[in-house]
Amino acid sequence: QVQLVESGGGLVQAGGSLRLSCVLSGSMFSMYAMTWYRQAPGKQRDLVAGINIVGSANYADSVKGRFTISRDNAKNEVYLQMNSLKPEDTAVYYCNARNYASDYWGQGTQVTVSS
Repeated sequence: QVQLVESGGGLVQAGGSLRLSCVLSGSMFSMYAMTWYRQAPGKQRDLVAGINIVGSANYADSVKGRFTISRDNAKNEVYLQMNSLKPEDTAVYYCNARNYASDYWGQGTQVTVSS
């Protein structure tokens, strides 16, 4: 059974940093494109950053220059380094794994940025 588990969320002051992690189990991690999404209360779930199977990354305009996505295929893990955090980054952050046939989601981890 495929599972994704996020960790690393928490409370941080504006301007601070957090590093989120997501571990996949039950399948071959290297065959999935990995994406971080976030959802604030009453808001749509939006793409934050994605990384494909060869390591090419893309970012939402709102986080470019501040966030970095990376993956370690040997550890079945994807990361989101978040720097210069803003209150508007406050949301539940979700890890997604997708390939041609499957689409999996983690349970989410809360990120709260205080002003």
